[in-house]
Amino acid sequence: MTDLARPLPGTFLTFEGIDGSGKSTQAKRLAATLQAHGHDVILTREPGGSAGAEEIRALVLQGDPGRWSAETEILLFTAARRDHMERTILPALEAGKIVICDRFADSTRMYQGLSRGDLRQVVDQLHRQMIQREPDMTLLIDMDPKAGLARALSRGDDDNRFETFGEDLQTKMRAGFLKLAEEFADRFTVFHGDQPVDSLATDIERAVLPQLVAA
Repeated sequence: MTDLARPLPGTFLTFEGIDGSGKSTQAKRLAATLQAHGHDVILTREPGGSAGAEEIRALVLQGDPGRWSAETEILLFTAARRDHMERTILPALEAGKIVICDRFADSTRMYQGLSRGDLRQVVDQLHRQMIQREPDMTLLIDMDPKAGLARALSRGDDDNRFETFGEDLQTKMRAGFLKLAEEFADRFTVFHGDQPVDSLATDIERAVLPQLVAA
C-alpha cells in the first residue's frame, strides 16, 4: 500500500470552520496571495478535489438530511479523501507545491465523529489506516453559529445537506473545532470570522507567510 505519510517537500495547508464561516473565500484569497509571492499553489476542497471524490461529494452533500447514517458517511468521506490524496494532494506535495484544501479530516472528526454521535475513535482509526497524514498548518475560522448558518443558507446551492440540520449542529461544531484547536495546538491557528473579509485575509497572510519562509 502507498505510504501516504512519507516526507514530502511541499506544504499542506487546510481551512476549517463551521458552515458559512468564510473559509472558502479565504482559501481562494490566500491562494492568490501566495501565487503573487511566487509560490506554486494547488487550491482544492473536500469532499472532492479529484474526479472520484467529486462523485462522492454529490452523494454526501445533497439529498435528504437523513439519507446516510454517520457511520456510512465516515466510510464515504474516507474513500473520497483517499482518492483525493492519491490523485491530487500527494502529487502536488511531491512536486514541492503548496496545497490549500478547503476542509480535510478535521471536518470528518467533527461532523461524523462527534456532532452526530460518539464516533471520533472510528474516524481516527480509519484516518491512521487509510490517510496517514495531517496538514502542516490548519487555519480555523471561528464564527458565530447563527450568523454562519444564515450566510450558508443564503447561498442557495445544492450542497446544503448539513446546513439543514440547523443551528444546534453548527453550535456543536463550533465548540468541537475549538477543542480540536487545543488538541492539535501545534498546527492550528484560530482566526475571528466576525470581521471584514479584507481584515481577515490580512490576519491569515500574516500567520502563513512567515511559516513558509521558515520552511
